[in-house]
Amino acid sequence: MSGIRGARNRLAARRRLEFVLTTVLVVLLTGAGVALLVVPDPVRAPTRTVQPGLAGPAGTAAADPRLDEVRRIAEPYGPLVVREIRTGADRPALVVGHPMQQHDIDVLAGELAAATASITELWGTEWSRSPIVVVSATRPEFTALVRAPGALPAEVAAVTIADPFAPGTQPTGQRVVFGPDAGRRLDPAGLRTLLRHELTHVATRAVTVDGAPQWLLEGFAEYAAHRATSRPFSEIAPTVYRDIRGGATAPDFPTDPMFTGDRAAAAYELAWSICAYLAQRYGETNLVALYHRLATGPHTPQTEHAAFRDVLGTDRQTVLSGWRTWLSDRSR
Repeated sequence: MSGIRGARNRLAARRRLEFVLTTVLVVLLTGAGVALLVVPDPVRAPTRTVQPGLAGPAGTAAADPRLDEVRRIAEPYGPLVVREIRTGADRPALVVGHPMQQHDIDVLAGELAAATASITELWGTEWSRSPIVVVSATRPEFTALVRAPGALPAEVAAVTIADPFAPGTQPTGQRVVFGPDAGRRLDPAGLRTLLRHELTHVATRAVTVDGAPQWLLEGFAEYAAHRATSRPFSEIAPTVYRDIRGGATAPDFPTDPMFTGDRAAAAYELAWSICAYLAQRYGETNLVALYHRLATGPHTPQTEHAAFRDVLGTDRQTVLSGWRTWLSDRSR
């Protein structure tokens, strides 16, 4: 059993590292948010499908003005399939692609409502709750849909983009775009985790300022992705679990450079663990309040200390000490 578990943990670490590397690339491309989404076996949801003819999209869903740019870019690559997903918002979420990508479209459509509901339960209703997900058919189409200046590496499975927006306003033009081979990348659990991670970035984007600490931004998204699962610590954070069991000392909060270095996988796991600890110790409401406080831009240990004091009623050192104990307890 231990050998099987170790193999699973190593596989999870490799998948997480692939996600991290993609995240770094997309930040450089868009400056607005990221997504690596990987699609498993299909789980269908009862949604309405609009499959336009060769002349182009038709019908209410396909004519949605939110798809204007998508249609302009995607129609030359073939007819479009549009699926409406009811998520509780005023407008439906949309999953868009070409008939040859029907498998990926069905999988994403089957996951989208539950993912949106889970994020809304944590974050609240102050986001669109009607995300747009697009599945591309070719690498050139993928590149065009994410407005990249050049061809994307094959390792990039999906990208989340948004239009530029002024602070205090709601972002527009947000969409998650999948590459043409995304459907062969991960299992259902991996899809569920990464979809929720990236939709969390969509939900929080309006209050997130560039330069905010990565341990908070990525940790909160990872926490949102995993909060509805029963997976053990050793599977969610296999690198950290292995390090601490091997005698490593529980660290300080990961710094921003760690998220782009050789220890990027560990940085994401540590970030998740911080937010998981804070939610367990102080409650999810306070975790969300802390996000609002710290997502306002760059911070120092001193300003983080002030935020912990004001939101959690404690100091940074107490939080750090409690988190280290929490890590050690779960790595035994």
